[in-house]
Amino acid sequence: MRVGLLTGGGDCPGLNAAIRAVVKHGIGEYGHSIIVVAEGAIPAAGTSMSYEAPLGPFGSIVAGAIGERVAAEIGTRTGFETRVTVLGHVQRGGAPTPTDRILGSRFGVAAMDAVSRGESGVMTALRGDEVVLIPLSDVAGKVKAVPAELLMVAHALA
Repeated sequence: MRVGLLTGGGDCPGLNAAIRAVVKHGIGEYGHSIIVVAEGAIPAAGTSMSYEAPLGPFGSIVAGAIGERVAAEIGTRTGFETRVTVLGHVQRGGAPTPTDRILGSRFGVAAMDAVSRGESGVMTALRGDEVVLIPLSDVAGKVKAVPAELLMVAHALA
């Protein structure tokens, strides 16, 4: 699997680089690729991908819009089927609370810090109130059972 990581908040030449990588390398040995796009990322001026971030009613960038645009661009340039998942929409279910948004930002910062240090094969996790990195080998293929007490609470509230 190939993974591309695009960060933003300003001009992002990585958008075009990621699309070129998908075009060049295809969908990878496992039959798929993952490209992560940060909200607020926009193509660098003068690059082949044009995009103007849509703004919501309060002037903020519309969540997920750049991911949709990158997916459409990859589909157009490669013919590959593309799908978009906005992490904030599926991470915890329901409308995100301020705590959810802050946690997502904390996970993103921890993941970017790991990438910046050259770390790979890790995931972010919350232990208590601390964001930690856990090797994927520690969790891949393993089942973590939900404690019986929490199941009883869930059934009582259902």
